[in-house]
Amino acid sequence: MTRPSPRLGLVAGGGIFPALVAQNAKKQGFKVIGAGFVSDTSRDTPATTHVFTWLKLGQLGALIRFFKKHKVSQVVFAGPIDKPRALAIRPDLRAARVLFSLACKSDDSLLRAVAREFEKEGMEVVSATRFLPELTTPRGVLTRRAPDKREIRDILYARPIAKTLGSLDIGQCLVVREQMTIAVEGIEGTNATILRAGTLAQKGCVVVKIFKPGQDARIDLPAIGPETIRSMITAQATCLAVDAQTSLLFSPQETLELANRHNIAILGMDESLLQELAP
Repeated sequence: MTRPSPRLGLVAGGGIFPALVAQNAKKQGFKVIGAGFVSDTSRDTPATTHVFTWLKLGQLGALIRFFKKHKVSQVVFAGPIDKPRALAIRPDLRAARVLFSLACKSDDSLLRAVAREFEKEGMEVVSATRFLPELTTPRGVLTRRAPDKREIRDILYARPIAKTLGSLDIGQCLVVREQMTIAVEGIEGTNATILRAGTLAQKGCVVVKIFKPGQDARIDLPAIGPETIRSMITAQATCLAVDAQTSLLFSPQETLELANRHNIAILGMDESLLQELAP
């Protein structure tokens, strides 16, 4: 008797990540049941799944019913949601109950609460890196050019500040120059933060992106990719440091080639590496 394929519920945000997760999950023997949002999800994503439905942000009850109908046993979150647009959501009854129960509606609190709703229904929430472990950011200098002494000093200055802000669930990204804080990520996202820093400080900014203390790695990881580098080129930023192993590096070849062409240094950092590099 043939054993039925396990069913993975894919909560698909924007970009190519959901499609990559779906493709690799299928290779691992999963039947992929996808749900996306009309305001965010790529129109190419449904073709990578077995079954797909379109929803509006805030339709948590409808999402859970859809996954239960298709006998989903595990759920994965992949891809970003436009946060400013999400402020205008009209929650259904189940989503409204979740929102009402939260004293703080920050990213981590909200995502954890949504994950709990799936778990109440017997669906395990799993990390997207289970299907794409090769996209985790390696440790070390990733580009031809290593950060110079000035950039290292800026990274050492910025990382503890970013971690403190991250522990308050404010954002993942901090942009600095000459050990001065230029821009802090809020609801606008990393790329907009970098561009804003460029208008304030012009050439020479260092971008630091961290895994927030206490962040749930199953449902939200910091990510960089070609768009990050394009934003840095526009802002004339010279160095990017991102937490190794606990962040994602999309389109690694394209990302690193673009950085190399524009003499941008990229560092996959951890505490021990920063101690080694400290001037």
